[in-house]
Amino acid sequence: MNNSHSASYAAAGVDIEAGYKGVQLMKEHVKRTFIPGVVSDLGGFGGLFAPDLSGMKKPVLVSGTDGVGTKQRIAQLLGKHDTVGIDCVAMCVNDVICCGAKPLFFLDYIAIGKNIPEKVAELVSGVAEGCVQSGCALIGGETAEHPGTMAADDYDLAGFSVGIVDEEKILDPNRMCAGDVILALPSTSVHSNGFSLVRKVFDVEHADLHRYLPELGMELGEALLTPTRIYVKPVLALLEQVDVHGLSHITGGGFYENIPRSIPKCLGAKIDKSAVKVLPIFTAIQNAGNIPERDMFNTFNMGVGMVAIVPAQQADKAAQILRQNGVDAYPIGTVIASDEPITLC
Repeated sequence: MNNSHSASYAAAGVDIEAGYKGVQLMKEHVKRTFIPGVVSDLGGFGGLFAPDLSGMKKPVLVSGTDGVGTKQRIAQLLGKHDTVGIDCVAMCVNDVICCGAKPLFFLDYIAIGKNIPEKVAELVSGVAEGCVQSGCALIGGETAEHPGTMAADDYDLAGFSVGIVDEEKILDPNRMCAGDVILALPSTSVHSNGFSLVRKVFDVEHADLHRYLPELGMELGEALLTPTRIYVKPVLALLEQVDVHGLSHITGGGFYENIPRSIPKCLGAKIDKSAVKVLPIFTAIQNAGNIPERDMFNTFNMGVGMVAIVPAQQADKAAQILRQNGVDAYPIGTVIASDEPITLC
């Protein structure tokens, strides 16, 4: 038992002992994520990791950081905190993989109004699950109690991931050319972007989140809380067998902002909107908020959580590899010579 205790700090609203209990409760979840390379256990001042550099000519570290955004308000309203950690990991590792890098480890940061150890452990259980899904280790983190600046039930979850790639295997958009095929990797739901608009159109503070919606086949809250899909393992398999020219993680800004990020100047993406398999949740959002179609494609993933850009002659092979790894990929467009970064038609 740790004998650290400060009555004065507790009177100010910070429970040191609750923090220690939270660490003990989360340890079982963290250990699920340990992979070869993990050197340290929880409790140190830094997380230690020894990467395997064998076979790499010039290893390059790739980092990514993000949070869950206002989606976590849905979790707070439902009192369900074991999935937003998956979102937190996904938002980081799905970015890292777009460089062609394999995520190695992850750290989380939880700012919380009142430290309830069981609640913190539930949040970390989701982070651990996200790490397991992406094959990276959870080697550290921080929980900060913020009395007086956050409501007791409020929290904010963010994270940071580091991956590695051999320099010669970093995805280079300059190898892209007109005629390349754009493959859609389906999303699970809204993922973790656009929730300020989602919360507004559904008026979530007053709505019945347990209301069953037949068109979704589930309750509204369940649909909105569906975790972000993690694409790491399927994409790593794809990179091993196909000459991938580009990857884009479809996050905030939707199609219009994210797809062009992987395409060089003088080329553009031509997307066939009729080919996009729009998920029912987006139709529900659009109808509830009377949102123009362009705004939908400029805010949400619309059912496409990531796109892979591959040579036309390898498109069928790429889709097959992704399907074999659990992702039902399909073509939604091509790369064209254009001064417009993206055209949806």
